[in-house]
Amino acid sequence: MAIYLDKLFATGHGLDWGIVGAGVLAANVTMRENLRVQDWLTTVVELDPTALTARVACSMIDFLPIDLAAIMAALVDPRIRIVSLTITEGGYYLDAATGGLAVDHPEIRADAENPEAPKTIFGLMIKALAARKAAGIPPFSVLSCDNLPGNGNLTRQTVTTLARLSDPVIADWIEADVAFPNSMVDCITPATTVRERTLVEERFGVVDLAPVVCEPFRQWVIEDRFPSGRPALESVGVEFVEDVAGYELMKLRILNAGHAAICYASALLGHHFVHDAMADPDILGWLRALQVREAIPTLKPLAGVDYTAYLDKVIARFANPEIGDTIPRLAQGGSDRQPKFILPTLQDALDAGGAIDGLALEIALWCRYCMGADEAGRPIKLEDTRAAELMRLATNAVERPKAFLQNPEVFGRLGEDPRFADAFNHWLGRLLEVGVRATLQNYVSG
Repeated sequence: MAIYLDKLFATGHGLDWGIVGAGVLAANVTMRENLRVQDWLTTVVELDPTALTARVACSMIDFLPIDLAAIMAALVDPRIRIVSLTITEGGYYLDAATGGLAVDHPEIRADAENPEAPKTIFGLMIKALAARKAAGIPPFSVLSCDNLPGNGNLTRQTVTTLARLSDPVIADWIEADVAFPNSMVDCITPATTVRERTLVEERFGVVDLAPVVCEPFRQWVIEDRFPSGRPALESVGVEFVEDVAGYELMKLRILNAGHAAICYASALLGHHFVHDAMADPDILGWLRALQVREAIPTLKPLAGVDYTAYLDKVIARFANPEIGDTIPRLAQGGSDRQPKFILPTLQDALDAGGAIDGLALEIALWCRYCMGADEAGRPIKLEDTRAAELMRLATNAVERPKAFLQNPEVFGRLGEDPRFADAFNHWLGRLLEVGVRATLQNYVSG
């Protein structure tokens, strides 16, 4: 968003827009301070293997204190016309069993019982929208930029369901009058570490406490529903469409599911960087076979789009050595990511009577990863909010493979499907018997 706006400003247009940062997590305190001392400027480096380029994005004009009152005041300000969310896939309080809001989550219960003192961003938005309505201020549009299918629809569901728990009238008004456009964002962006800050200083002579490095590829597709106005981002490459669902599924099931497919196998084989994993012919063969046989067949035709060509482009992007993306980054948060990137594809394949062996193998690889050691016996640190439970279930699965699937918070009722359970049982057994590399080769060879 910052880059697209910066490019728009460079054309002399859209100068009445700007980004005001906001966050409610403790980590945002450090981020805000780092940006404050450099006047909210950020160096963005595009990691093209042929030539690195950098630009300083000037589109952020403020970052609010990590204070609920300050954030509330900004949300009610009539100058705020769009509230965008990038809060990760796990930040939407989804119930894996129902697909709806996890109404029993302590933070959701707290906001429902005390809506005047909300703790979540969704409770804050409900309170702010109610205040805008009472003051006669048009509502802002809510733009989710997270990797979720129907991210706008899910955001509406979260907001209206939470509002209904305390004020059904406001919930009805939000559902009828507030826009939640779906969007698809695609740009591989590794986490900023000392490596990235050093690269920016040594390569470009810029000391930046909060740089961003990313691949040169960028795609942003948004449903054009912004009743209170939006910047003319179509003039700098953003695609505005009536329905983003097809683009979204393409990205989720090829790129995001591709990341999920390679990360556990790669970690178990000892790879640290994604580009090194892609140089492993068994990892590459596994990814391509899974996509061509099982993931792509679940996608409906999309006008002007060749899914195989898109897969080729994704593979080239994964192989870019300049990105330096890491396998541990891709492997973290599996209990949030698997239900978003893999399980819907599996459910669609099951419903259609399609092939599921590779999808079952992907989940078996996740299970094997959750056992806490790689093929060489080196320990794996499981970065997941459900790490202890996952490790317990994975350990139990050594003797009783289906134990790993008996986790309704992750699998819902899918873990009870006999065809999936049998396939999972087979592939986990192969992984434990002959190891990861031989199992991948077994799947690829058919």
